[in-house]
Amino acid sequence: MKNYIRHFSEIDINDVPTVGGKNASLGEMFQKLTSKGVQIPDGFATTAEAYWHFLQEVHIQEEIFGLLAKLNTKDFSNLKEIGASVRKAILETELPKDIKDAIGEGYDALSKKYKGDISLAVRSSATAEDLPTASFAGQQDSYLNVKGIDELIDACKRCYASLFNNRAIKYREDNNFDHTKVALSIGIQMMVRSDLAASGVNFTLNPDTGFDQVVMVSSIYGLGENIVQGSINPDDYFVFKPSLKNGTEQPIVSRRLGSKEKTMVYDKSGSGTINLNTPMEKQEQYVLTDAEVVKLAQWSLIIEDHYKRPMDIEWAKDGQTNELFIVQARPETVQSAKTNKLKINTYTLQKKR
Repeated sequence: MKNYIRHFSEIDINDVPTVGGKNASLGEMFQKLTSKGVQIPDGFATTAEAYWHFLQEVHIQEEIFGLLAKLNTKDFSNLKEIGASVRKAILETELPKDIKDAIGEGYDALSKKYKGDISLAVRSSATAEDLPTASFAGQQDSYLNVKGIDELIDACKRCYASLFNNRAIKYREDNNFDHTKVALSIGIQMMVRSDLAASGVNFTLNPDTGFDQVVMVSSIYGLGENIVQGSINPDDYFVFKPSLKNGTEQPIVSRRLGSKEKTMVYDKSGSGTINLNTPMEKQEQYVLTDAEVVKLAQWSLIIEDHYKRPMDIEWAKDGQTNELFIVQARPETVQSAKTNKLKINTYTLQKKR
């Protein structure tokens, strides 16, 4: 079973080829930053080995790659048809018993740790075993508020199928990634009840200008999918790093109230989520207290210092306990990739007409 799942306590950043960047980062932080006060919800990940075992054990590997070999890579005229056929082959196939047992073992461990009826976040993390620097972020599916082992197994199967959604197939073709070299790991993490509170993202620099002496904290009500997808106008705070480090001044240097029109919450009819209109009185309030903003900024500095580079961080607030948690961290890639830094030119008037 240990070959098919890895608990966060067993994963670090060196395990990207095994569990993908998303899960490797969660394991790295869970192992090395919780002792510094950063709270990370526990969980586990299925491995690349589990993915390959699934395809081979149920004898659909040849069918899948045979279908992909028929893809028209000039104008992708049959992409929709090919993608649908591949996903159908996966969704109509049962996971092997040993993989189900391994996932069940991880689920039981989380149930015991968190004592009772748990809810899970199930997220895909694609990886290429011989291409450890490859990034497939945001291309595969995630499922929130997953309850019970049966729903978990079903969500895992849908994650596997999402490796072959049309966007992911075309991305790999466009970037010359061999479909037969890319696997999928699934992150299964204790769900933070942010549906009852708030969530957001932090950047350890200004994502618009690249100025690296601030932490930007953005927040919305409810689950974080709205802000990750960019569909909601959040509250934004800028926290000045030098003031944050010396603790002698008010570190929040600016704040902007967002409209926060929607709030994603659990669907009370069962599992899954729904988007509700945010009441106007809540839209006109800031989501976080100053103390919460400062704590999130402090954690962001700890994470940035650990990785030694600017970071893009996701967080969630639990509405039952009012605790804050970090649920993801990845390198910031937009400003960090720019070679031209911000320049200020000064002009002097030499003479008047």
